Amino acid sequence: MNIIPYNYDPNTIESGILHIGVGNFHRAHQQFYINRLLADKDQHGWGICGVCLLPSDQKIVENLRSQHLDYTLTVFGRDGNDEIYKVGSLRELLWGIEQPAAVTKKIAERSIKIVTLTITEGGYNLDKETNKFNLDDEKIKHDIENPSQPTTVFGFIAEGLRKRKENRGGGLTILSCDNLQHNGSTAKKAFLSFMEAQDKELASWVATNVTFPNSMVDRITPATTLEDIKRLDQISGFNDKAPVYCEDFCQWVIEDNFIAGRPALERVGVEFTNDVAAYENMKLSLLNASHILLSYPSFIKGYRKVDEAMQDDTICRYIRDFMDIDITPYVPAPGNTDLDQYKQTLMERFGNRSVSDQVSRLCFDGVSKFPVYIMPNLSKMIDDQKDLSRVAFLIASYRHYLKYKVDEKGLSYEIAEPWLTVDDKKCIASDEPIDFLDLSAFKSIHLKRVEPFVLLYSTFVNRIKDQGITSVLISAVH
Repeated sequence: MNIIPYNYDPNTIESGILHIGVGNFHRAHQQFYINRLLADKDQHGWGICGVCLLPSDQKIVENLRSQHLDYTLTVFGRDGNDEIYKVGSLRELLWGIEQPAAVTKKIAERSIKIVTLTITEGGYNLDKETNKFNLDDEKIKHDIENPSQPTTVFGFIAEGLRKRKENRGGGLTILSCDNLQHNGSTAKKAFLSFMEAQDKELASWVATNVTFPNSMVDRITPATTLEDIKRLDQISGFNDKAPVYCEDFCQWVIEDNFIAGRPALERVGVEFTNDVAAYENMKLSLLNASHILLSYPSFIKGYRKVDEAMQDDTICRYIRDFMDIDITPYVPAPGNTDLDQYKQTLMERFGNRSVSDQVSRLCFDGVSKFPVYIMPNLSKMIDDQKDLSRVAFLIASYRHYLKYKVDEKGLSYEIAEPWLTVDDKKCIASDEPIDFLDLSAFKSIHLKRVEPFVLLYSTFVNRIKDQGITSVLISAVH
């Protein structure tokens, strides 16, 4: 298959964006848009300087540097039409472990107008119960006390902005690209809380010189395994150490609030608006919530690929009923969106065999995802005395997944929950099912006090343990 090359001279591109968190999603989404935009000569100031901050980022940094930061992006279409792009919009790549001073110096440069972020839902360091910034975290304490030796994203950005302020480099925009409702407002709260504790003068400057637009991002992008690398290189004929693949659907909606200017991304399909909230609500309530709904029951049943799980009629019915019955009443359609078509497209996207997302990726960090994707609408459902059975089954499945670590086929597995607290682990270990409802992920609602929910949940816990998840799911959706 032919690779679609980028049609600009990379030597003419200057970095105007600094991005923290150079993972697969960023390289399939933001880089994809910028790569297309750079075909326009008047946009050559919007290349991207990537920044990685974790020790575990060493391999991706080395692999990208070995191929001059270029990589291939394979877009698998639902209709069987696939495309491979060579992406060259990543013009610089800094590793904070190796070059901490270079990172803060780059943030301070006047040419950088926007700092974008993909640091995951849990990366904003907000307490799940109080929604306050956690100043007791040891790494945060270190960065507050040692401004010139940052280790966290908050420390690095604060030190970079401090230098920018001292150098009179002008304001900039911090744009979250994470799957959080009101992600810009969340980022603003987190960064200003950190700066208030570290340097009140800097916090005051940031309040008037830095904007935090909200945004909504969407493109299913699986993790890339060693087997995927071999498969993708075979398709492309390109020896790429860091290939990425994704679905053909792609969406980016951004609040138009950029203090230092922005790229003309509307030319390549990005939608700018004064109110992102309706788009966020639709996407997080339907796509992300449905991903969680699919993840734990499917994994316990033994499925490891999302498209395989979507061949299971019972799982499809469970998800579609959740969308239609539980969630649609709380999702006003934004703009000209046809909500029925949007939901049908979601089902097609989940079943895209070429993308074949990992169920384990959807299971990852549930304790950070439930508060964002499930609890807000569950609260409304409780207030409106709606049927709680599908969400009760989900939470019972989540407990089973965390507690027993053996699927229905007898295969053991490791869970990946980096943000579990000591108290969370006690909730999981308890043999009393109701104790699990004290998990930090559920703290926004006192579920123990919701008698209809407790009754449904407790029944599902016992039935899943005694009968197996397949039997219980079949009875739950019919």
